[in-house]
Amino acid sequence: MSTQYEALKAPELYLSAFQVEPPAEMGERKMTPRRPGFFITYSLTGSTDAENSARKAALAEQAAAQAALDGAGDEPAPAPAAAPASPDTPRLLVPAQWGLVPHWVKSASDGQLRATKLVNVKSDNASTSTAFRDAWLNNQRCIVPMMAFVTDDYRNGKAKPTRIARVDGLPMGVAGVWSRWTDEDGTELLSYAIITVNANAHALMNRYQQPGNDKTMPAILNEGAYDAWLRSSAYKAKEFLRAYPAQKLLANPVEKGRKNPLGI
Repeated sequence: MSTQYEALKAPELYLSAFQVEPPAEMGERKMTPRRPGFFITYSLTGSTDAENSARKAALAEQAAAQAALDGAGDEPAPAPAAAPASPDTPRLLVPAQWGLVPHWVKSASDGQLRATKLVNVKSDNASTSTAFRDAWLNNQRCIVPMMAFVTDDYRNGKAKPTRIARVDGLPMGVAGVWSRWTDEDGTELLSYAIITVNANAHALMNRYQQPGNDKTMPAILNEGAYDAWLRSSAYKAKEFLRAYPAQKLLANPVEKGRKNPLGI
């Protein structure tokens, strides 16, 4: 899977495509491991399915108690300390490093070494891999906005960088997971990784990447599934991780002589 992608090219695309306010500074267009990028989520507080279920049950209990108190004319009960994201909860655009640093990493130097290898995670491994399991089980899912990603075409014997984008030219919302690492001095680092899916049978993506290896591609989400992906339980979230239709993607070889595979 590629270790390069192209961030959004214009600030208004954040609002039109993802319903989030654009960043004050757009940042880098060419994204490579450990570079600062952005992800989209609802909250930076992770919680397991069990914790979410308990919270919902407590809210339901409180609502019933509130209704009884209101009917009796008593003072309203206090609001709960925390509530799950509701349909009205706004999405957050979060600046973070591309390349996940697990929360249990002991030092910044160790995190830097790991991050370059943890930019992507196969969907089958997201819930079981030591590096990603806690983020998955704590529902720390996100959407990574991008215009395109780069993969290599080996069909002529040499790797030729190829840009993969949507046919309609609109941004992609790619499934991801995020993590928060805290140093001994309290310094926090937010980071994220892109989730990939198998593309061996994909009509477009099976042409790319090294021969003999399993083919993969980013798990591009349908626009109508963004909220459902972010709100889903960890148990059901993998249902959203599917290969994007080949007819909706466009592959363009990068012009010869360009040092930047994204042409930007």
